[in-house]
Amino acid sequence: MEANQYIIDYYNGYNEEGRLTSRCGSVEFLTTMRYIEKYLKPGDRILEIGAATGRYSHALAKQGYTVNAVELVESQIEKFRQNTQPGENVTVTQGNALDLSEFDDYTYDIVLLLGPLYHLYNQDDKRQALSEAIRVANQGGVIFVAYCMSDGCILDAGFRRGEFDVAKFIERGNIDPQTFATKSKPEDLFELVRKEDIDSLMSVFEVTQLHYVATDGSAWCIREALDEMDDPKFDLFLSYHFAICEREDMIGISDHTLDIFRKD
Repeated sequence: MEANQYIIDYYNGYNEEGRLTSRCGSVEFLTTMRYIEKYLKPGDRILEIGAATGRYSHALAKQGYTVNAVELVESQIEKFRQNTQPGENVTVTQGNALDLSEFDDYTYDIVLLLGPLYHLYNQDDKRQALSEAIRVANQGGVIFVAYCMSDGCILDAGFRRGEFDVAKFIERGNIDPQTFATKSKPEDLFELVRKEDIDSLMSVFEVTQLHYVATDGSAWCIREALDEMDDPKFDLFLSYHFAICEREDMIGISDHTLDIFRKD
């Protein structure tokens, strides 16, 4: 089976929008939006690559920004279009993060790459997607790249929720038995990384890192408690999370991180 088909089959049956609107998932969404809004200026043009159902694209279009979106999976594009509200200046086309040739160089002020790096399994493809995102950004444009983190996922999906058997993943060669570093194939769906992998990946690009953020941080650890919190207590948790989400001693536990950099 081709690598893209695994992704298409998975997202045809997955509620990505529901993930971001759950209490735990909303921490990731609100954190990402908080950082995007730090760099937005009136009149900015935005490109979202791997937009899924358009949770971010629509939120930004509702604020009056011009948003173009690219998505691989047709069923997600259908939901994206269904979610479009009157007055939103937003478009979506089917495409692949590895080839953005339909978009010109130096076009966008903000570029969002919030999903494709979850599903690319070798250095060349990852750098191709990053190179394309950087190419279409204006000089001084800001690019946001999301990653799935190996240690957070091993702790949460592996040991805590039992979505996969850690011991079997070691036997299969997906997890190193000494370092617990991970290695994925297309049929595993998600590529899990550590901060040092991201640093190595980015070392060839002429960009300036602005932030490295734990977008959900410790939220997965207290998933059930978050669901039971009243709004004031949840707001207090968010204030705590925002205060620590860039602390180097706290980032490694996050399920997801966000690398934010400026095109030099």
